[in-house]
Amino acid sequence: MSWWNPSDVGFALRGKLAELGYAAKLLLRLVRTLGVSLRRIGLINDQLHFLGNYSLAIIVVSGLFIGLVLGLQGYYTLQRYGSSEALGLLVALSLVRELGPVVTGLLFAGRAGTSLTAEIGLMKAGEQLSAMEMMAVDPVQRILAPRFWAGIIAMPLLAAVFSAVGIMGGWLVGVVLIGVDSGAFWGQMQGGVDVWRDVGNGIIKSFVFGVTVIFIALLQGYEAQPTPEGVSRATTRTVVVASLAVLGLDFVLTALMFSI
Repeated sequence: MSWWNPSDVGFALRGKLAELGYAAKLLLRLVRTLGVSLRRIGLINDQLHFLGNYSLAIIVVSGLFIGLVLGLQGYYTLQRYGSSEALGLLVALSLVRELGPVVTGLLFAGRAGTSLTAEIGLMKAGEQLSAMEMMAVDPVQRILAPRFWAGIIAMPLLAAVFSAVGIMGGWLVGVVLIGVDSGAFWGQMQGGVDVWRDVGNGIIKSFVFGVTVIFIALLQGYEAQPTPEGVSRATTRTVVVASLAVLGLDFVLTALMFSI
């Protein structure tokens, strides 16, 4: 007797394809709400404050310490080859190309993504979304869309703050504590960082990560089982799926950007 049944595999595959199709339809509905959402700019502003300002503390602290570590590790590595003056370039490229968007995406998923999933899941468990539908109010337009667009706006801004604070952390370690020449630190950075190829690619990454993380959080909350256990599982799935998606998309985007 075979240990697996082909019909079970086909049934599971069909279920996964149906879930992907539903997710794609929901994403398309959210994209189509742009015009309506812009007429309700106050809702987006409230969610931008909730997602952006409340995430700022963890972004700034994490960026500072990662910049400090980059400055310290980078100096001792470059010193072997007599290139300690290139410390500013190393720190800046590491942050704007890679660590800024990726770490911000992971932190954004852990802080803002989980709160959104829990909030929407609890609204569903309390039948607030069903009550909106009974009053002919579309929950996608009223609840999901403002959070979706606010998250897309907040993510690149947070990534920029992360990179800026990280560069200051690298400067603090390299110039103030170790004694690298300040002019060489900033001069190498200015001459080696390309606005379009380096900074621009980082902005594109942060935008893509923002769309991915915020959509996964909204989808998991909107489809959560209306029970405490269901909301808890949905919140956990948000962190796991969003983090893996950020890391996987980072590889794909890096391969595409630097192969062109």
